[in-house]
Amino acid sequence: MDGKIDGREPRDTEYGTVQYEETEPPSWMFWKKRRYVLAILAFFGFFTSYILRVNLSIAIVAMTANNTKIDDDGNTYYEQEFNWDSKLQGLVLSSFFYGYITTQLFGGLLASKIGGKRVFGGGIAVTALLTVITPPLVRVNVYILVALRIIEGVFEGVTYPCIHAIWAKWAPPLERSKLGTLAFSGSFIGTVVAMPVSGIMADRLGWASIFYSFGAFGIIWYIVWTIFVTDDPEDDPYISKAELRHIKGSLNQVDNEKVVHPWKDIITSMPVWAIVAAHFSENWGFYTMLTQLPTFLSDTLDYKLEKSGFVSALPYLAMAIMLQAGGYVADYLREHKILTTTQVRKTFNCLGFVSQTIFMMCAAFIMTPVSVILCITIAIGLGGLSWVGFSVNHLDIAPQHASVLMGFGNTIATVPGIVSPIITGYIVQNKSAAEWRIVFIIAATIYIAGAVIYGIFASGEVQPWAMKSKNRNETGYDNPALEVETFTK
Repeated sequence: MDGKIDGREPRDTEYGTVQYEETEPPSWMFWKKRRYVLAILAFFGFFTSYILRVNLSIAIVAMTANNTKIDDDGNTYYEQEFNWDSKLQGLVLSSFFYGYITTQLFGGLLASKIGGKRVFGGGIAVTALLTVITPPLVRVNVYILVALRIIEGVFEGVTYPCIHAIWAKWAPPLERSKLGTLAFSGSFIGTVVAMPVSGIMADRLGWASIFYSFGAFGIIWYIVWTIFVTDDPEDDPYISKAELRHIKGSLNQVDNEKVVHPWKDIITSMPVWAIVAAHFSENWGFYTMLTQLPTFLSDTLDYKLEKSGFVSALPYLAMAIMLQAGGYVADYLREHKILTTTQVRKTFNCLGFVSQTIFMMCAAFIMTPVSVILCITIAIGLGGLSWVGFSVNHLDIAPQHASVLMGFGNTIATVPGIVSPIITGYIVQNKSAAEWRIVFIIAATIYIAGAVIYGIFASGEVQPWAMKSKNRNETGYDNPALEVETFTK
């Protein structure tokens, strides 16, 4: 016998007697672990945030399409519900990011004061409500839509930074990588689902159905999130004593200590700017395709909306797969000391960027439907490798300042979401393959620039300015098993 009684294990006490303590269920019984239930709900939270973000990329194709009409005399003519030129469409698509860029750092600070649960849930809930009221308001004036999208960006901007306030209290150090990856992968899966579903709904139910349905889903998610999630595991009425003991016992006190951030050292650090440059480069290509791919498929390859939605989702499915595979291989290489942390980060990041450059250039010059879709899918998919490099590098160079570095970098990396659609709108005015070729070449050039900067200046070592306040042995920086790896965007 193993000595366990009803899932409890024996424990020797100072009195020489044996008591029985409750033990955690096996790893595969994740539904019995509240921290994994929280991670799954966070997954659907990020899933929701992205379906609310990317829905307009598909809807705008239907909103501005030439619809066949027949007049009283039986003559056929074409009419657009919204006659927006490419410049105005670029403004509409980029408007979300005007708000999104403003609340990255604010979201993390607010969550530390009032709790990540309320900030994360509230940000998505408000976005969902605004999405529901979008159809009637957009028919009043296009600039009301622009204003709505800016406000949605403001509220969604808090989501990525503030989730760290939740993990700080819920995620044991050795499980933060798994919990964080599970939650953040909802973003890419949300994109994969939203693209084809939006295309089907726009074709069969009308573009307005996208906003009503996705907004309603977001409100339902918020209700579930509010009921089942607490900021602190001690406040969770469903958590077992064994899980609570495990979480509290594994969290280092450093997690809850106030850290003074050396802003001058951060801003003048080349490894920090290497991460920022890589994040900016990756986001340029990512956001360009996220906002423009459905339009490109419709304009240049003459794909119908429903089909373009499915095709538009392929790159993000590939990215989700590559991110998970790349993370596993990177951990293996580090754990077995095949490569140093610096070598792993540079190898994965630069390999991803160089590969993206090659395939994006191929997409620019091979404008046959199958070839260009394949090239774009591979290019965006390989972005998952670069995320294994730069997105976790904050934790290598400054563990106790990582959340601030993520907020700082993500603020600058949001600029492509604003600038890229506008530039595309100015370039693509005749909807020709030659104009779209320029868009792809710009993305490829920025990828290679990011690879060069990151390859020269990046580091996987804790920086001197990050070791001023704490002894490395106290915080566990020398122990790779205690490193926290999170994927943000």
